Amino acid sequence: MGPKSALLLLVLHLILQRSALTHMCKIGYAKEGKDCVDVDECEQELCGEHAVCKNTLGSYYCVCERGFSSRVDNFTATTGQCVDINECGGGNSPCPDSHMICVNTMGSYRCECPTGFTAGRGDGNCVDINECNRDPHICGQGGSCQNSVGGYSCTCDRGYSNFGNKQTRCTKLTCDQFNPDSDQTLTQSMPGLQKLKALMKKNCLSLSTPGEEHLTGQALMENVFTATDEMLSGGILGNGRRVSMLLGTVESAMRLIGPQLNDPISKMETDHTEAELAVRKARTPPTGRVILSTENAELQANWEIASGNQSYPGFAMAALIMYKDLESSANSSFDKLNKGSEEEEETNISYQINSKVVTACVSNPDTKNLPEPVTLTFKHLEDRVESAEMNYTCVYWDESTPEGSWSTQGCFRASSNATYTVCRCNHLSSFAVLMALYPVPDSFELRMITWVGLSLSLGCLFLCIMTFSFCRPIQGTRNTIHLHLCVCLFIADLVFLCGITSTHNPGGCAVVAGLLHFFFLAAFCWMLLEGVQLYRMLVLVFNTTLKPLYMVAVGYGTPLIIVIISALAYPQGYGSKRNCWLSLERGFIWSFFGPVCMIVIINSVFFLMTVWKLAAKFSSLNPDMSKLHKIRGFTVTAIAQLCVLGGMWVFGCFLFQEEGTVVMLYLFTLLNSLQGALIFIMHCLLSKTVREEYSKLLGNICTAQKKRYSEFSTNQTSNSQQPLRSAPSTGESQI
Repeated sequence: MGPKSALLLLVLHLILQRSALTHMCKIGYAKEGKDCVDVDECEQELCGEHAVCKNTLGSYYCVCERGFSSRVDNFTATTGQCVDINECGGGNSPCPDSHMICVNTMGSYRCECPTGFTAGRGDGNCVDINECNRDPHICGQGGSCQNSVGGYSCTCDRGYSNFGNKQTRCTKLTCDQFNPDSDQTLTQSMPGLQKLKALMKKNCLSLSTPGEEHLTGQALMENVFTATDEMLSGGILGNGRRVSMLLGTVESAMRLIGPQLNDPISKMETDHTEAELAVRKARTPPTGRVILSTENAELQANWEIASGNQSYPGFAMAALIMYKDLESSANSSFDKLNKGSEEEEETNISYQINSKVVTACVSNPDTKNLPEPVTLTFKHLEDRVESAEMNYTCVYWDESTPEGSWSTQGCFRASSNATYTVCRCNHLSSFAVLMALYPVPDSFELRMITWVGLSLSLGCLFLCIMTFSFCRPIQGTRNTIHLHLCVCLFIADLVFLCGITSTHNPGGCAVVAGLLHFFFLAAFCWMLLEGVQLYRMLVLVFNTTLKPLYMVAVGYGTPLIIVIISALAYPQGYGSKRNCWLSLERGFIWSFFGPVCMIVIINSVFFLMTVWKLAAKFSSLNPDMSKLHKIRGFTVTAIAQLCVLGGMWVFGCFLFQEEGTVVMLYLFTLLNSLQGALIFIMHCLLSKTVREEYSKLLGNICTAQKKRYSEFSTNQTSNSQQPLRSAPSTGESQI
């Protein structure tokens, strides 16, 4: 192609391009045939909600609906949007009546009459409601109603109160429940309770007296828990009546304090208590769930329970109070639990509190039979998995019994694990979780070990008593101590074997427990004397013996005094439903374990001093080796004896607790069965002098038997020959 042809093609292309550009449409128009026509952008709904689209030639714009606005009057989808106009804002109400309340709505507003007013029939203005005429009983019995613009107020008569809430029904107050003199004997023994009751009665009387000033609800609650702390700081309350009085007084106090609190939720924690209260105040009863919690417990209930089915007083209150150490005062009040079926009584189930004691109460005083159970979740004091020997039980404190007692009536366990127990109850009171402990099964193997072992022990102890009584070469102070030690253990083991399970006769069981208490303590006292004697033998050169009168006074007088004091202090402590031993209630078991621990510690000190002195004697220049070897042997056997008897009661300490296990039972039984045999081996068979005496005794017995046999043979021979010698004198035929 030549230059001319190329130039011709270029000119033709430019002409065609210009023709195409001449026939294109502008923005906002679309080509229809040969013409450009306007595009209606409003068909695409570009303006969004609450806006009206306006089409124009080649474009469009948006305007807001009534009640909405944008930054500019006319806008497009990219330059603005419509938002609601708050007609009620700006301080100028569009409502025609000053009493009306303006309520903004989307794109508009409405005017409402506030509480205490109603819309008039004519002009629509708000008219005051005369609540006193509409409901003559609006202030309740004992209340007078005074109408005011937009509201009303109640004035209570003497003996009634609305707790400072002027639009709340007047409620009759019963202040006698806080009378400090209701039980003078009990309140005098509990000064803190008397102070608490006096405080609450003063507040109750001031509330029921029109115009009299009184403490605020928060200040009163602080004073109540301070007084409660003073009571609980003294330790264990002592009996169930005191526990009932404390729990009942605090519960009544919460019902009086709750309506006086202004905050919807109030919490308080002291050294001995922790509490959470929820209050709702309104003209209509509250609905829904209420959940209160402390560190170790949680309460779930409905507000309908707090409001009650009777006339709603204008408020509702729910409270949960946890006592941090009250379980120690209520850990023995299980009488009502033990009065079950004959089968339950025969199993001798024991109980132990394993949670904090909590009180759950509401403003409604009628909570004996709730329409829906409340849920209480407890955290265990001791994490234990349920087994055949233990399970968890939900209980409440029954104040109707004379002494107060735990009861399961109306409560059941919903779920439980090692850490928590969930209880459900159809009434409100004070609650806790108990461990129901079942006695360790008395198996055939255990009975065999006990009978065979104790029989062996009794036989060995009898041999020891015979040896120490008639073996002359070993007579002395130490031998006297061993003799009385074996006598005490022999009698204790015999009584243990024959009477430890004789719980069917309470009187006989108490005697068995007292004898065991005395003779086991006496055995430890004689062991203490042995430690003292060994130390004197090593330290003193002359006069190393102990006077028999002094030994008897210490060995038998000390345990006798302890038993007499214990019996006078708590006679019911001897014998229990499980065995004829000391009771665990009120720490009575420590009347035995306390002296035993003290004796073991003192004896251990004496033995340590003896060993130290013994080592010093061996390292001296001119030691008396024979004497030192003898004392060393005595010391070793005495220490071994202390370990056996002391170790036995270490396991016995765990066994006789409520959670005693099979392992502890077997260990205690084995050591108790073998102690007689071990004493016989240590003090008799391992003693050279005693072995020589045994050899002499056996030799004499064998010699005597041989002599009797020889005499018998001689007599037989003589008798066989005697008829021949006497034949002539008889005159009778020998045929």
